[in-house]
Amino acid sequence: MNMRTKTAALAFLAVSVSALADVKLNDNVSINGYAVGSYQLTSPSPGASSDTFQVDTGLLGAAFTFKPVTGAVSVLYTPNVPNEVTLLDANVTYDAGNGVSFTGGKFLSYLGYESFYPINMDQITYANGQFLAPIPGYHSGLRLDYSDAANSAGIAILDSVYSPFNATKGDGELKNNQGYEAFYSYKGIKDVVLWAGVAYDTKGGFETHNVLTLDFWASYQIDKSLRVAAEYVNKDGGVGAKGYNWLTFLDYSVSDKASTAFRISGETMSNGGPSFTKYTVCPGYALTANLTIRAEYSYTKYSKFTTNNASFFGVQAVFKF
Repeated sequence: MNMRTKTAALAFLAVSVSALADVKLNDNVSINGYAVGSYQLTSPSPGASSDTFQVDTGLLGAAFTFKPVTGAVSVLYTPNVPNEVTLLDANVTYDAGNGVSFTGGKFLSYLGYESFYPINMDQITYANGQFLAPIPGYHSGLRLDYSDAANSAGIAILDSVYSPFNATKGDGELKNNQGYEAFYSYKGIKDVVLWAGVAYDTKGGFETHNVLTLDFWASYQIDKSLRVAAEYVNKDGGVGAKGYNWLTFLDYSVSDKASTAFRISGETMSNGGPSFTKYTVCPGYALTANLTIRAEYSYTKYSKFTTNNASFFGVQAVFKF
């Protein structure tokens, strides 16, 4: 496929994705979702380059409001995985008042500066996680949360923090092992967010060791056009799964529609394992409030790995409603 054909195909994808429409039901039920497609080219050295041109993922969700109870259900489509269509969110929240709420069901981990959802990302690719995968995804359990104007905190008891399956569900049992998460966030300084979290998976089942993960991140909206952030994650998962990740981030908005994200990130495994440093630049343009186009170039330098370095180029269309 030559570059002209690829560009034309991507333009068709953007038009096709943007054809989706919002569906408003009533005051108690709302529908939300997104569809994301991209062209991505990866060129490792040594190694042969590879590319993909496809719909990356799509989500259709519903939110239910019957105060003081709310609920969420969503279905995720991801091509070329064992379960292409999966139930993602399935939870109910009770608002106890004074900033306290209780949630039960299937929900996303507290951890991670970068969002699980591509519509909330500033880049196409993630900063870290190639070897350690320190940021969990979805799991099931019970959660207690508190929030006020300056503080928020939460604690969760889970089937597992990590999973032997994928990022869309936990291990589905409590007999062999359990998971726990907690976080605290402070927003009492104007335009600043300070965040600290911890996750713990007990030994048993798929976990051969106890796993402790610590996550710290901070962001600062310097002015309307400039945002900076940094994150450090340490994962102690026993022999062969110990190490840390980090990222530094800057997003500069030229206008309300155009912005460019710059990121430097890295990962180091303990016990002499592989590591990398990744450099990313990703300009984006919001064609409408619902449709954004991004283009990313990333260069990754590896140490103690079969690949010396790798270049990534991608163009992505993101539609949300």
